[in-house]
Amino acid sequence: MRIAASIFSLLSIAFVLSSCQTAEEIRAADEARCGGYGFKRGSENFANCLMNQDLSRRADQRAFMESNNDFFWGPTVVVGGPGYYYHRGYWRH
Repeated sequence: MRIAASIFSLLSIAFVLSSCQTAEEIRAADEARCGGYGFKRGSENFANCLMNQDLSRRADQRAFMESNNDFFWGPTVVVGGPGYYYHRGYWRH
């Protein structure tokens, strides 16, 4: 069973690393997309298109992190709040 778990974890790590894109690949994809929209390379509109692609990607990353906030950081615990505290899996007052 340990061997199967080890193999599964190695395969999952390899899958995650293979799906990563380098900065050059991302830039090339953004330039291709903006060129596909009809913007000429070197123009102000092309630069604005590249900027909007980057801003959209960052907004998607923020939305993903915020939607999975409990997964990444755990439940919110208020320390020294108005009489409620978290103890052994339950909120008490």
